[in-house]
Amino acid sequence: MDWILLALAVFNAFSMVTIYRDRHTKRLVPPWTLFAHSLISSELAWLWLPMQVTMALILFVLGATESTLGGLSLLVLVVSWVFLMQSIRNAFKAEKLTRRALQKALGDNYLETLPPEVRAKIETATHFREWLNPFKMKRPEVEVLKNIAYGPLGVMHQLDVYRPKNIPAEGCPVLMQIHGGAWVMGSKDLEALPLLHYMASKGWICVTINYRLSPSVGFPAHLEDCKLALKWIRTEGKKYGVNPEFVAVTGGSAGGHLATLLGMTQNQPELQREFPDVDTSVQAVVSLYGVYDLLGTFHADSRDLMVGHLHNKVIYESPEENPQLWELASPSTQIRGNLPSIMIVQGEIDSLTTVSGARLFYQNLRGVIRQPAVYLELPGAEHAFDHMHSPRTEPVIKGIHSFLEWNLVQYRADKNMPTNSAGLEKSLDNQVEA
Repeated sequence: MDWILLALAVFNAFSMVTIYRDRHTKRLVPPWTLFAHSLISSELAWLWLPMQVTMALILFVLGATESTLGGLSLLVLVVSWVFLMQSIRNAFKAEKLTRRALQKALGDNYLETLPPEVRAKIETATHFREWLNPFKMKRPEVEVLKNIAYGPLGVMHQLDVYRPKNIPAEGCPVLMQIHGGAWVMGSKDLEALPLLHYMASKGWICVTINYRLSPSVGFPAHLEDCKLALKWIRTEGKKYGVNPEFVAVTGGSAGGHLATLLGMTQNQPELQREFPDVDTSVQAVVSLYGVYDLLGTFHADSRDLMVGHLHNKVIYESPEENPQLWELASPSTQIRGNLPSIMIVQGEIDSLTTVSGARLFYQNLRGVIRQPAVYLELPGAEHAFDHMHSPRTEPVIKGIHSFLEWNLVQYRADKNMPTNSAGLEKSLDNQVEA
């Protein structure tokens, strides 16, 4: 029994090392190992801790601590629990940090500026029932339509639609989701499910897409596919309840990179040669733990790492052979004033993308962009933290919802559009009478 206790103590001690080690130091183990291990002790810490305590009590009763090995193992385990409790505390900071980040960018009273019917939809408090089951995604008020073709290339050109079962006559605003996977793997079915179901329950239609992956194709094929999916939303989406006037885009990791680029390359004809007249602008961007600086424009230390990973795998030419292609692929080189509003979400202990890269991108962005830029940094958050329900995920997805609703209201105000369905129906009635 003492060996079981030892194994648990070693596992937990390593987990604490992965969570609290400085991400700027040299990695002693591969980043994917760090990511997988620390995710258990960050997002699931609230569940993992009571499970460990229960297991330790059972082993204690069975005599596992009667040996010196067992006693030392229990001591290590108890010490590790102190750090695990700190991990839980960090998760519960997300609600306050999300509120502060939105207030900093949108104004202290940004919620009060929204129409009452919009404000009534927005939730800011988080409840235990929302993350009691980390992997329960389905909601009774949401339906999912699977594997709809948006292009000619089979499964790589398919999308799923998450939508409310009751769609208003004017249609719903759209959130387009782009999956991550280092541009070489991933699927539309596996990521951001808490966000997609939540947004659909709040009256949005979410479209999550597959796209061609490297090394079968090189950049910018991934971005071109995203634009092709955006074309489908604008030209075919009405059949599914879409109101294509307002489209926001989100993604995590490589998906965050592509979502950001989609907002930065709107209506560029060289990226949409087959449909140059289709509007490929987006009205808001939400990027989670994305990649922003491929060339070391603001973070020179990252250049060799990024070029080494991407060259001949994702981008077939080197920066010296085709500098324009690398500049196109790097959001940090395309910062300008007329970009859409953006929300950047980054975990402080991310093992796969750097918090310093997100910070620098935001700092350079906010000095130029005319629309609001939100930066939310989460202590104790690992890469892909939002793939499951947790005390951290829930306030973040509610914050994303608030951000998008605020942008939708601003967009409609700028276009002199009604902010609710009743107003829209009245407006249409007036047009018919006229």
